[in-house]
Amino acid sequence: MTGKLILVATPIGNLGDVSARAREVLASADVVACEDTRRTAKLLASLGLEKSLLIYADHNEAAAATKLLRRLKRGETVAVVTDGGTPLLADPGYVILQKALAAGAEIDVVPGPSAVHAALALSGLPPYPYTFIGYLPRRRVERRTFLERYKTLATTVVLFATPHRLAAELDDILEVWGERDAALARELTKAHQEIIRGTLGTIIAAARSRRPKGEMTLVVAGAVGVEPDREAAVKLARELTAEGLSAARAAAIAARTFKVPKHGVYGRLVAGRRV
Repeated sequence: MTGKLILVATPIGNLGDVSARAREVLASADVVACEDTRRTAKLLASLGLEKSLLIYADHNEAAAATKLLRRLKRGETVAVVTDGGTPLLADPGYVILQKALAAGAEIDVVPGPSAVHAALALSGLPPYPYTFIGYLPRRRVERRTFLERYKTLATTVVLFATPHRLAAELDDILEVWGERDAALARELTKAHQEIIRGTLGTIIAAARSRRPKGEMTLVVAGAVGVEPDREAAVKLARELTAEGLSAARAAAIAARTFKVPKHGVYGRLVAGRRV
């Protein structure tokens, strides 16, 4: 395998945020895999580039990954971009990454714009540790079940909100997690960028009165006054070790995430002791 897969972060709104290295990589790529050819063509045009584009989106991810893998096997360079931000973070890219890794292709990344990090920095809430949970499920029952899974996290939580479901999503977050400080970031880096800070209740009131539109990222304060979730910490640590992390590293990450003693998590991993 002589091909190279490069994950390229692109602007989340302001085209001026594209990096010199991103331009260099896009210029040298044999094909650019993207979600929307129109949006990517606009970005490339602003950089003075014309490239071969291949749609790589949720609806055709597996089929497109197979095509891209063939090109990697021919020794080509494949650049993967999204409509904005970093590939894989609640955007397509994971399937081709896994296929490329399995085939032995070279993998690289061009870091850059991220709605997650921009919203976190502007929120006024503790920036770390934080947990990114992506988009919420569409169906209300599944959404509430999903939220239950994370309601005891003591970390700041970041998620992507959907404009046409914003009111319903915010209502469910408030009902499942309870009142907390939060910040809703809208149209980050664009002309109409807006940050609404306050409690979940005040953000819900603002959303209902103004019906904000555009791409949104919600940052919510972590849970307080809840019993530490030791079992969840051990479960996370086991998942991390299954992914190749050492027991010590996995225990440290899980303990920090769930605010439990590291030694207890580590003990369960290596000797089956209770936390």
